[in-house]
Amino acid sequence: MTQAEISCKDYRLKNLDKQGSSITRKETLFRFFLVTAAITSVSIVMGIFISLLFGSWKSINEFGLNFIWSSAWNPAARQFGALPFIIGTLSTSFLALLISIPFSFASAIYLSLYLKSGWLSGLLKFSVELLAGIPSIIYGFWGLFVLVPIVRSIEIKLGFIPYGVGVATASIILAIMIIPFASSMASEVIKLVPQDLKEAGFAMGATRFEVIKNIILPYASGGIFSGILLAFGRAFGETMAVTMVIGNSNIIPKNIFSPANSMASVIANEFTEARGDLYLSSLIEIGLLLFIISFIVNAIGNRIMKRMTVKK
Repeated sequence: MTQAEISCKDYRLKNLDKQGSSITRKETLFRFFLVTAAITSVSIVMGIFISLLFGSWKSINEFGLNFIWSSAWNPAARQFGALPFIIGTLSTSFLALLISIPFSFASAIYLSLYLKSGWLSGLLKFSVELLAGIPSIIYGFWGLFVLVPIVRSIEIKLGFIPYGVGVATASIILAIMIIPFASSMASEVIKLVPQDLKEAGFAMGATRFEVIKNIILPYASGGIFSGILLAFGRAFGETMAVTMVIGNSNIIPKNIFSPANSMASVIANEFTEARGDLYLSSLIEIGLLLFIISFIVNAIGNRIMKRMTVKK
């Protein structure tokens, strides 16, 4: 081997070493960024929980677990209980979810499998996406001026006290607000179903309905459930729209037409007017309970999704 060949080989080896060290540094920086982002996210969640815990400590010491089961809410008498707000939040969220699921699935299936392209498809997709971008205060105004009179007329025909506002009105508003979240998630998951599976179903003589029922929906069930969970989280923490149409009554609702209050709406209504450490601490404890319930719901949802994935 000549001296020139040796020099060329050494030069290539040095370049390879430089490239390798450069890649190693980039990999280290990227890994450091990922670890930092993960630790920051966990720290933020823990910081929120700890701040809520400290803020509500006086109420926790005063009432204990009785705060969750008590239905009394009388700031003048220093009586505080979160049960009406927990029931109001859960009832409006679950009812909104039940109302929105058929519309969400119908729009997702129609836009993904029946009307894939064209101006009408684009218009419908834009309309569904637009629902997600409308501010919640606009939904609240629309509910007050349009939906409340309609619900009031229904209550009169059914023989209920015509409040107009209440659990049913808030649930309908929430259902409209969360349709885009469940619909967009379901639509994207349906599009990811392998074309071979669908063509195999058609080749065996299955109708489009049978392919959707027996192939597409079972295959996409995990992603569809993720969309439902996302929609439920959106409904669970909604504040302004619910505050304007739920009636803001600090009692346990007797039926779906009764006025009620949610955990988020009572905090929004009374936080700035809270006088006294115990009153303020009780409102913060409601926020703590809202945080814990949201965490539990998401944990249960993730557990169910993992089981669906394993079964597949």
